Amino acid sequence: MPTISMFYGIKVTMYWDDHSPAHFHVEYSGQKATILIEEGVVGIGSLPNRQLKLVLAWCELHKDELMQNWELSKEGKTLNRIAPLD
Repeated sequence: MPTISMFYGIKVTMYWDDHSPAHFHVEYSGQKATILIEEGVVGIGSLPNRQLKLVLAWCELHKDELMQNWELSKEGKTLNRIAPLD
């Protein structure tokens, strides 16, 4: 599971050939969640409110890049790193 970004202690990953809908995985301090890319909402799991707000803002900023990575993952190709929040 490649790490595609890290910021403020939040690790963002995406699996190759993962199930639909398009999503990515986040982990912070032992808590995990999946984020649906198109909808910008939590699919499964949870994060603390502050970190969730950061992740959702990051998702909105990088939605196109995330969808490109989703397509690459479906093809088993190398995923691109995505800039963290500053």
